[in-house]
Order: sequence, then C-alpha cells, then structure tokens
Amino acid sequence: MDSAHLVVFAPVDNTARVHAVVRRLSDAIALGLLGDGEHLPSETDLAAHLGVSTVTLREALMALRQQGLIETRRGRGGGSFVRAPARPFDLDERLRSLSAEELRDLGDHYAAIAGAAARLAALRSLPADVRRLRRTLDDMAETEPGAGMCRLDGRLHLEVAAASQSGRLTREEIRLQAEIGPLIWAVHDLRARRGRVDAEHAGLVDAIEGADDARAREVAESHVLNAVERLIERRLAL
Repeated sequence: MDSAHLVVFAPVDNTARVHAVVRRLSDAIALGLLGDGEHLPSETDLAAHLGVSTVTLREALMALRQQGLIETRRGRGGGSFVRAPARPFDLDERLRSLSAEELRDLGDHYAAIAGAAARLAALRSLPADVRRLRRTLDDMAETEPGAGMCRLDGRLHLEVAAASQSGRLTREEIRLQAEIGPLIWAVHDLRARRGRVDAEHAGLVDAIEGADDARAREVAESHVLNAVERLIERRLAL
C-alpha cells in the first residue's frame, strides 16, 4: 500500500463515524487518490484499516453508492469499486456557492495547514520523499493543462504533507484539497499563470530539499493565498 493509500485508509476519528468514512473516501475519490474502477479492500479489511465496525462501513458504502461514487458487484471478482464523477468541473458554478468571505476564510485555513506541512517537510523529509517530489515536478513539466495537471498538482501537495511525517496534517491536507483544491487547481491551470505556479512549486521543493523550513513555509502559504486572491477577484466579478 503506497503512502497516499495509507493516509486514506488510516483510522477515522470517533465523532460521526459514518459521516467521517463517507467524507474520507469521497475526498480521496475527488482528488484521484482512489482511481476510477479501483477495487477497494474487502469490507472486513477496509473496516479494520479505518478503525470502524463493519456495520458502520456498510452504512458509509451505501451512502457512497447513493452518491454514485461506489459500485458494488456480487460474485467472484466482486466487491466495491470506485466510480469517479463524470461531470466536468465548473469553476464559476462552484464559486457562486461561496461568498468572498468564505473563500478568504478557507484560504487562510488552507494556507496555515500547507505552511505547517511544508515547514515540517523541510525538517523531516527523507531522501525518498524529495525524490518523489522531484519526479512529480518532472511529470508536471511534461503534462499539458487539464485534468492530468490538476491531479499532479494535488499529488505534489499531498507528497509535501506526507513528507512532514504528520498523519494529522496529511489527512487535513486531503480534506482541504477536496474542499477548496479543485478551485485552486482551476486557477493554477490557467496558461497565463503556469509560469508563476511552476516557479512556486520548484521553489517549494528546493526549500524542502535544502532544509530551509522558514522558506518552505513562506512559499507554501503564499502559493495558496495568491490563488485564493485570484478566486476572490473572479467571484466578485460574477
């Protein structure tokens, strides 16, 4: 099981466990951590990974089936399979559901989490963590704007969070990416901003590799806040 799946399948907290499982798995599907058609672990194994009862897990899977995010097949080779949303992402439609104040509040919280994760990644990352970040940067350099770039953008930030060696920060990064990440990706993916965004990503990885925790935090926070300012400008123009 890779690092992203270890985070996705880590135990959920004790409050509203059905909701917590639904949110964890739906977030992972939205972010592409669980790919379309991916076969989930058995109910027994998945419940054990998440630290919940099989009854709780079955309720959560039922809710995900109702949302069209999970398909369950019977018989040999059956089980629960991921069904990624087919509807294309509409930036303006999503922005209309949020006020400028809500966007700013979300951005402040996300910047704090991203900054803390980046600072700890600069202090705690292992050589293998840095190699993964460099590979993702290389993949991004070879990818055209679109859904593929959005997934790589999310992967890079999750890898930074994982390099912090903090499970809580990584799980919060997943949650926040699902909440505001698609909006930030949509702004980052504009051709007019790609040069600046690429430079910010490279500067973040350089700071982590150089163990410059203050610089890593500064770059991560400004990276998020710059995108949020663009989102607020677009929201006010709607």
